[in-house]
Amino acid sequence: MSAQTDNTHLVCDDAELPQEAAMVLTALEAAGGRENRRQCVRSVYRATAMLAMFADSPDMPARIIYTRDVNERGIGFVTRERLPLGYGGILSLPGPHPRGQVFNIPCTLYRCRLAAPGWYEGALHFNRDQTAFRAQELIGDQEDITDLFDTDADRPE
Repeated sequence: MSAQTDNTHLVCDDAELPQEAAMVLTALEAAGGRENRRQCVRSVYRATAMLAMFADSPDMPARIIYTRDVNERGIGFVTRERLPLGYGGILSLPGPHPRGQVFNIPCTLYRCRLAAPGWYEGALHFNRDQTAFRAQELIGDQEDITDLFDTDADRPE
């Protein structure tokens, strides 16, 4: 598999998401309502990532997805493209610690459905657990949390 990935678009910052993607993510969060059948807790994780599907031709660029939430077993996202269920690929995802590190994670697409006109909501299952994305690892202790904010005004009390 040699799909092209341009890691310059990868960001792990809510403010860097396109406005329309942020709006769709916010609407999905607000709608909630479905029974939660998840076995593991997911943490909110907003980032721009790239998904290269094994079924794509080698010269096809990776697809841009905007992540919603994550745990060690998988990730939720939205995208502009309808993706093929059951297919595998490599997710290039900016990591939580240290900033700038990119994880290339083998994964399988198990959900992709229309969420809003022109937007699809989906979920990827990681082929192996990704411990860096456990809820405990993302939250860490209070000192790690304060490192995530750029200014004092952004820090929680």
